[in-house]
Amino acid sequence: MSPARQLPLVHREIDMRIPRHLRYTWDHEWLVVDEGNATIGITAFAAEALGDVVHLRLPDVGTWVEAGEICGEITSSTGTGALYAPATGRVLEVNTALTHDPGVVNSAPYTGGWLFRLRVENIAGALTADAYAAHCAHTQGVRR
Repeated sequence: MSPARQLPLVHREIDMRIPRHLRYTWDHEWLVVDEGNATIGITAFAAEALGDVVHLRLPDVGTWVEAGEICGEITSSTGTGALYAPATGRVLEVNTALTHDPGVVNSAPYTGGWLFRLRVENIAGALTADAYAAHCAHTQGVRR
């Protein structure tokens, strides 16, 4: 009997930090859709790569965003990066608590560090947790 094929250690470590109920983008955003509304944030992988988040520019409530297009910015201790919309739709709400404590994006990216909510019209190319884990392992987490 041959031993079970084991994933490389790096892949297993990445996979353990990726919630399976969410969907992901190539650019390290996550989303979860409930009754046509999506909650959106950045992944723990992205938050770790960015370093300490110190400021966020999020889309305004009522703004129309297009999947794959820049809709905001994240400024961290290492620089400023673009925030890409993982779906097309109208912004319903932004996480105003992050104005006073943007570091929550680092400490709780999948819970209190969510960024905004969107009334979804279209989701383009969302990845499963397994596909996202493979992407992270393969690309070392490189963002556009």
